[in-house]
Amino acid sequence: MCLAIPAQISKMLDDNMAEVDIMGVTRAASMDLTPTAKVGDYVLVHAGFAIEIVDPQYARETLELVREFPDMVQEEIGASVSA
Repeated sequence: MCLAIPAQISKMLDDNMAEVDIMGVTRAASMDLTPTAKVGDYVLVHAGFAIEIVDPQYARETLELVREFPDMVQEEIGASVSA
């Protein structure tokens, strides 16, 4: 399964790269596939490439779901052990 994570562009860099913030962690991402993206935009990042510009509300909702992953896994493990 592949997963693209919402990231906010914090700074444009040379060579069509940008610094992005993913849940407090900064990474470099290629803007080759999203040439109109600018500082402040949210983009979906997969394998080091920004693949789509997304709505800020969608980005926040998706990131909230990602933050819940550890809890969901623990609940599933607990349910499996109880069965």
